Amino acid sequence: MKTLLKGGRVIDPANGRDGEMDVLIENGTIARVARTLPADGAEVFELRRGWIVAPGLIDMHVHLREPGQEHKETVATGTAAAVAGGFTAVACMPNTDPINDHPGITELILRKTAQANLARVYPIGAVSLGSRGEQLAELGAQKAAGCVGFTDDGRPVATALLMRRALEYAGMLGVPIIDHCEDPSLKGDGVAHEGYRAATMGLRGIPGVAESIMVERDIALAELTGGAFHVAHMSARQSVRAVRDAKMRGGSRVTCEVAPHHFILTDESLERPTRYDTNVKMNPPLREQADRDAMLDGIADGTVDVIATDHAPHHLDEKLVEFDRAPFGIVGLETAVPLVFDRLVHAGRIGLPRMIELLSVNPARVLALPGGSLAEGRPADVTILAPDAPVSIRASALRSKSKNTPFDGWSLRGGVAATIVGGRVVYRNEQA
Repeated sequence: MKTLLKGGRVIDPANGRDGEMDVLIENGTIARVARTLPADGAEVFELRRGWIVAPGLIDMHVHLREPGQEHKETVATGTAAAVAGGFTAVACMPNTDPINDHPGITELILRKTAQANLARVYPIGAVSLGSRGEQLAELGAQKAAGCVGFTDDGRPVATALLMRRALEYAGMLGVPIIDHCEDPSLKGDGVAHEGYRAATMGLRGIPGVAESIMVERDIALAELTGGAFHVAHMSARQSVRAVRDAKMRGGSRVTCEVAPHHFILTDESLERPTRYDTNVKMNPPLREQADRDAMLDGIADGTVDVIATDHAPHHLDEKLVEFDRAPFGIVGLETAVPLVFDRLVHAGRIGLPRMIELLSVNPARVLALPGGSLAEGRPADVTILAPDAPVSIRASALRSKSKNTPFDGWSLRGGVAATIVGGRVVYRNEQA
């Protein structure tokens, strides 16, 4: 099978390409990229003026909930949401039920992925057995089964010694340790950012240093061991400073990600437009403006490596409770691209090549995945973007099984025109 993507602007930072080019896909791989290519029997996909052909987007932080929490999301519904959001691949967190600390669970996820036949799924295994922070999981067996990294996401790696051993072991396997950085003694039973708004609303607070203290611990251990350490869903300005300083010192393999809600929203959302809306309850919490601005600065200056969604679906009934009792988290796979276009690219904070780096090139690099590039011979995972397409976010129309988003009703500029995985068009937006 041959497909010719014709007339688009190819942005492929990994290979230094940025210009109007054709892309020939043959037998599931990139065959040629050049200024003008003949159809030569290929099915022609004519792109509209201004559309962008990019290496497939990769979300390295999603919760697919299967096994054990299929009422929230499944591999099938999660990957349907992924391709609708422009993601050709996702990496799924291990806090399923049971915890993904065993090759059998990894293999189940991969079987479900093959059945869904939409986005690629790369499982991330637990650092410790049951994510209890007591005993290191069998990382080697998990890597052999298909895991591309390790985390106790939802919980921090419990002790400095366990983190050190995990970095050493994962370093030998060539994969990163991803940490949900949070000091449990400082977080306590907090539910919102510790500040003026939480105090006036009677909500227990979580200070930014609860995150940054753990970031600094893990950076020190990464420098000690030489292992690769990745900060998940960074939210605090102190954390940005710690990562920036580590990168300036050099000699360590420290990377980080930021979610769209942390570079767009602040704790003002606790009060506006609706007080105590559980769709603005996430962990780490929405912080104050200085923290949000620090995320934007980190994205612009290169400190931040990756934009990831932390897609965390929850059933409507679970969110329709008091703020204190509601679970943390929001869905994000289908809203990320419009939010990045509207609030970063069109706002003049970053350019299009930087957007592709954050959403494709760097996630592939951090997890050592085969994507992030349109080089000849690479898998034909391609995202076609429509930078000026109007997008109206409607929670009821999301393909995710859950609808918990604070962005319902937002009107944005920029979206996804089509998603191609292995040379096959798995999503096409007829309205773009």
